[in-house]
Amino acid sequence: MNIADLRKSYEKAELSESASHADPLKQFDQWLNEAIRGEVPEPNAMTLATVGSDLRPSTRIVLIKGYDARGIVWYTNYGSRKGRELAGNPFAALQFHWVELERVVRIEGTVEKVSDEESDAYFQSRPLDSRIGAWASPQSEVIESRAVLVANAAKYGAQFLLKPPRPPHWGGYRLKPDNWQFWQGRKSRLHDRLRYTAQADGAWRRERLAP
Repeated sequence: MNIADLRKSYEKAELSESASHADPLKQFDQWLNEAIRGEVPEPNAMTLATVGSDLRPSTRIVLIKGYDARGIVWYTNYGSRKGRELAGNPFAALQFHWVELERVVRIEGTVEKVSDEESDAYFQSRPLDSRIGAWASPQSEVIESRAVLVANAAKYGAQFLLKPPRPPHWGGYRLKPDNWQFWQGRKSRLHDRLRYTAQADGAWRRERLAP
């Protein structure tokens, strides 16, 4: 089969200015909850894009762990590639793709670390294996084999038992959006696409973009 011949007609829903929220956070909250209720696989998964000092972009999948008027939160290893890139260039982009609902949300903005208190609270809510894993994995570094991870997990498991503290190299980031885009697939490739841009007075300008 020729991959160029793959086609899909998008016909599940529409996105109009009159039926969408003036506040992009409310629109996001509505769509995320619809994805959760619709049992979309991993509705909390999002692509995170960062740019390094060499100007080469990189992407990976992370999981949203919170959102409010302050921004979108996820947690990771500060020493990972994304952590290093954010340290040098604190701008990023996020994307949610809910295939079954024929929807995409794109979010751009500035990134900062969450407070130690927030990181501590979330870390303690994680399963024990995940807390040990945060110590065991030197994320993004070259390792000889999987045996390194297994040995590290055994080492830190024995050291911390049931109470591993949050590693100093692990914690949360918050992206403060200044640009949102909501995309709803439509028939004949005439998709709906609304962009929200932050204004100096704190309001949002909503515009329709050509698909």
